[in-house]
Amino acid sequence: MSTEFGFLAQVHKAFDQAAAYTDLDEGLLAQIKACNSVYRLTFPLKRDDGTIQVIEAWRAEHSQHKLPTKGGIRFSMAVTEDEVMALAALMTYKCSVVDVPFGGAKGGIRIDRRDYSAGELERITRRYTYELIKKRFIGPGIDVPAPDYGTGPAEMAWIVDTYKSMSNGEQNPEACVTGKPIEQEGIRGRLDATGRGVYYGVREACDSAEEMAALGLEPGLAGKRVVVQGLGNVGYHAARHLADGGAVLVGLAEYEGAIANPDGLDLEAVVRHRKESGSILGFPGATDLPASIDALELDCEILIPAALENQITATNAPRIRARLIGEAANGPTTAAADAILMQKGARILPDLYLNAGGVTVSYFEWLKNLSHVRFGRMEKRFDEAAHRSLLQEIGRAAGVEVSSLDIPDLGADEEDLVHSGLEETMVVAFHQIRDVETGLGIRDLRTASFVTAIKKIAVSYQELGIFP
Repeated sequence: MSTEFGFLAQVHKAFDQAAAYTDLDEGLLAQIKACNSVYRLTFPLKRDDGTIQVIEAWRAEHSQHKLPTKGGIRFSMAVTEDEVMALAALMTYKCSVVDVPFGGAKGGIRIDRRDYSAGELERITRRYTYELIKKRFIGPGIDVPAPDYGTGPAEMAWIVDTYKSMSNGEQNPEACVTGKPIEQEGIRGRLDATGRGVYYGVREACDSAEEMAALGLEPGLAGKRVVVQGLGNVGYHAARHLADGGAVLVGLAEYEGAIANPDGLDLEAVVRHRKESGSILGFPGATDLPASIDALELDCEILIPAALENQITATNAPRIRARLIGEAANGPTTAAADAILMQKGARILPDLYLNAGGVTVSYFEWLKNLSHVRFGRMEKRFDEAAHRSLLQEIGRAAGVEVSSLDIPDLGADEEDLVHSGLEETMVVAFHQIRDVETGLGIRDLRTASFVTAIKKIAVSYQELGIFP
């Protein structure tokens, strides 16, 4: 697999292309582009068998134009300083695009979690947290991590527990990290937030008659063939919501390989098969593909790369048949591949926008932790009573007796409000980006997203009085 050039260099190239469409001061652009802080750390891990292993890890805070900084922690053997800095930069721009008031950050520990016991993973996570606390690289108003590739609610619970034990009575220790279990002050709707955000973004593009006409497709998501690479938290939920929205899953890929069926695949059946057999390969009625990356070339209307970066390269881009590519992963398309796909007339929904659902709902969780009030707690019963009264009045006007027992619960709970806020965020951001794209006279949502982000960040710096 060719990476063509480093991930951070690709992010910088996209930034430079977008910056050329602005009239901002060069010094201001240099500050927006620069990574403010990088912390590289090593620490010993005592394995279950008594041996000692040295663990390498990083935390990058790309921009502190808004605080706290925000970004996930990934467990992967692919973690490098270049990758962490690139992902932190993308987080800065991503937060800006969807109007989430955070600077960007990212963390990574170079391990394959499959090689470690639960106890070892807990010791790694707690020690990493301890090191971040010592250097003030974590805190509700400083830097707020979240789950990423290879991590989840369990790791976030260990982080908040470690932070609380060292926070010396801080009032809002739960706000030091998001993506926590519900029982640890997490928020309902966070688990599927990124995948659901992918669905909202793809659906909005498909509902645009202008967008679909340019791709030679009919408006609407229903019936469109979709291939999803990666069935982790993001890919699984994106696939589930797309299928529920009427799309047909014709290809699914995981690290062990891929499967395809032009008549459609039952996602839940595939997941059950994988749990039972350890692989998606051999699923009844599907054709096996030897490599995960092969699924990217399947015949479909919509392609969702939801695995790792650099999956679509100059090598395979000429064979990509999808008309709409939704970047659910961070950096799945290299700069060279990006140019090839656009030349072919494909439409790319960039990661900078499309996978912002996770950080959007993380923002909601952070606000919940600071306010110490569950969303919906104060208004749910009031809304239910108002709706019940309205329906009963309508019933009386129509001469129909409506019992309160016949009326379902109508008040919005926390999850309803989270979904509503996420949908609003993704829909509004899509049209903001398209308006910028139209104003620039280009057909490139990635560049338009970067321009949108750069201009918003520039305003923040200018308000500080540092730059003109």
